[in-house]
Amino acid sequence: MSPPRPSLSVAVVMRREHLNNRWQPWRWSLAEVVPHEDAFGTAPRLLRQTESDEQWLFPGFAVELFRDDAEGYHLNLSAPQPCWFVHWRMDEEPGADGHQLARPVDVSLSYHDAGRWLDAQENVDQVPAPGPVREWLQVFVDTHYQPEPRRRRRPESFRPLTDRFGNPASISTGKSRGGGGGASAEGEGGHG
Repeated sequence: MSPPRPSLSVAVVMRREHLNNRWQPWRWSLAEVVPHEDAFGTAPRLLRQTESDEQWLFPGFAVELFRDDAEGYHLNLSAPQPCWFVHWRMDEEPGADGHQLARPVDVSLSYHDAGRWLDAQENVDQVPAPGPVREWLQVFVDTHYQPEPRRRRRPESFRPLTDRFGNPASISTGKSRGGGGGASAEGEGGHG
């Protein structure tokens, strides 16, 4: 049996902000990712509500690290601001208060995960990861990330010649033979 994957238990705080806009009266965004605490329970709950915004807590997300995604974690740590990536979706139906919640689906520290979600045109927000999380992730990356070996580039002289359309081309170093269109001085009055 293999050892358990390194993981953190986190909760996500989403913010619902009122906009002065008739087309979109409210906007959801990621507020923060915090360590999970048992006191949070398991159900989403309203943390704060004013006329202009709300904050909702969504507890109980496991952020696991996978050895085959070490490059995605490395890319995150290489960024100017390493961060959490949160993939979220709007509820299908409004709740009892008449509005829909933006529910987190996944939380990750991998650029690859974020890229896949974005390619699928999902909602992905990010917030900076705190120092202890970055340090924890760095230990994993130092242990498991193996950069791809650089492939030796072929010298330009070995590349096949192509024309501007990508078709094979050839170059002749011999003198041109015939086809010049003009007659030579010898050919006109010649020998004879």
